[in-house]
Amino acid sequence: MGYNKSNLPKKGLRLVTEIDISRLLERVRKPASYLGREINAVFKKLGDVKVHLGLAFPDLYEVGMSHLGLKILYALVNKEPDFYAERIFAPARDMEDILRKEKIPLFSLESRTPLKNFDLIGFTLQYELSYTTILNMLDLGGIPLHSDQRKGGDPFVIGGGPGALNPEPLAPFFDFFVIGDGEEILPEILKVFAHWKDGHDRRGRAAFLKKIARIPGIYVPSFYEPLYFQGKFYGMKVLEKDAPSVIERRTVPDLENAFYPESFVVPYVDVVHDRAVLELFRGCSKGCRFCQAGYIYRPVRERTVSRLKELAGSIINSTGFEELSLSSLSSSDYSCIEGLLEELEQKFGKDYVRLSLPSLRADAYALRLADQVNRSGGVTFAPEAGSQRLRNVINKKIAEEEILEAAHLAVSSGRSHIKLYFMIGLPTETEEDLSELTRLVQKIANLRQTAGNRKHAFKVTVSVSTFVPKAHTPFQWEPQLELPEVRRRQEFLRQHLRKLRGVDFTWHEAEMSFLEAVFARGDRLLASVLERAYAMGSRLDAWSESFNFPLWEKAFAGEEIEPQNYARYKPALDDYLPWDHIDTGLSREFLKREYQRALKGDITYDCRERGCVGCGLENCSLRQVEKGVPL
Repeated sequence: MGYNKSNLPKKGLRLVTEIDISRLLERVRKPASYLGREINAVFKKLGDVKVHLGLAFPDLYEVGMSHLGLKILYALVNKEPDFYAERIFAPARDMEDILRKEKIPLFSLESRTPLKNFDLIGFTLQYELSYTTILNMLDLGGIPLHSDQRKGGDPFVIGGGPGALNPEPLAPFFDFFVIGDGEEILPEILKVFAHWKDGHDRRGRAAFLKKIARIPGIYVPSFYEPLYFQGKFYGMKVLEKDAPSVIERRTVPDLENAFYPESFVVPYVDVVHDRAVLELFRGCSKGCRFCQAGYIYRPVRERTVSRLKELAGSIINSTGFEELSLSSLSSSDYSCIEGLLEELEQKFGKDYVRLSLPSLRADAYALRLADQVNRSGGVTFAPEAGSQRLRNVINKKIAEEEILEAAHLAVSSGRSHIKLYFMIGLPTETEEDLSELTRLVQKIANLRQTAGNRKHAFKVTVSVSTFVPKAHTPFQWEPQLELPEVRRRQEFLRQHLRKLRGVDFTWHEAEMSFLEAVFARGDRLLASVLERAYAMGSRLDAWSESFNFPLWEKAFAGEEIEPQNYARYKPALDDYLPWDHIDTGLSREFLKREYQRALKGDITYDCRERGCVGCGLENCSLRQVEKGVPL
């Protein structure tokens, strides 16, 4: 692509190629995060490619480099000779200060190209508290924040990931969103762009957006107008005749033959998950009613043992990692997990590559699998709720006896640590449910007394987050607890758990969860709050040292918007919701039915165990009936 007058950064910014990069790096705390010369990084001549894509992750390098989706898309795009994808991460405060002071644009790692000079910039929308960081990265890169302010030479800004399932709070800032699996749809986008670019002089952005809107799974927000009556949302009006009224999620139908990287970029510095990653399967059929991922990634699609073994060998040989993480929403649910572990252990040997199962259910079977790969260290379980009644409400199908059996095995096998994840504020939660939580922790802490002689101390960590209602789940109609009540319940648990020997208690900041709920359920009116909060200094809000709740309160007040109206909103089952024009494939009737079953405390069984539950997915191989709900 190269540099030319049509794609220079905005006036006042200098090209990164004109400065000495070492002069920047010697002035920041983590210089290797900006170096971009890692093993297996991809380098192409810009003049040799037709489409130049920036893959932007709105968080620091050590977080973004741990994200599997970014790894997949990076390798997928770069295997094509005409396309080039580079990585872009949010700068830490020290680097941002230097960039702004010296008028240097935010740049990519591989070629150090300013964001302004890319054809397209694709942001991963992983977490609501990263949204102001997106605005900061656009501004640092010389790109106008609003899509309607971008001109012919500006890149198209794309959003994808779970946040795209309710993109409305970000709608004015994005040219279009990708709904669904990126590897299914991104190649189509790049081919359409390459054809459009060859036939145009990069003017007429609306013409390209009209063309791209015809691709299933693409949402162009400027083609839609939200409707309100007396302050209440009443749906979307389609402004462009060829744009669909409902945008259907794209899904990779066959994971076995889908693209997966056989080589990963190996970072020079410690990252959050510094290991090779092998995705066993995608989707989940357990139906935990609070879990957005469990609904939006359906149906379950698996890779075979032979394919996983082949991929594992290639990845380890190309990276040299000494740990291989077997990744999924719940690795112990992989149908051939025991056979896979045996095959991988034979292939690598325990002294060569260590296997890890990062996501396990809180039962004895999962613990035995964990023991099979590694008996040392700690183990993590997520009971989510302390009482059986509340676990039934959220459809967490595990009994206290199973939790205690798993904990007992962990203690008796010599593990030093159990970490337990719970939620507070779940629908219908009572004081008795909180008391049940503390009693369950007490029983687990007491297991050290029955474990015989132990050479090492045994510790229990209880980590509690606050329930956040998410779009496209049965609990999308539920409000979040008010902030004072969240703090009261946190204090209740702190007072009770502090009395237990060997138990540590940690909790997620209530204000963070509150903002997450606001934007998870938000509409397009919230875009002005995001922009005001960013202008006041908000960015990297997922980091507690950067999070400034009083600033957010001022931003909401400045826009005369009451955030409680979003977090505490309890819509009727037939009300219009801001994300109704995004179709995940699950029927609204199914979600309603699950919500009503939750309030009655009724369990819905796993469709892979007892047959179709009538969720509405048309592309599910397990679907047995068109109508009806065999439970």
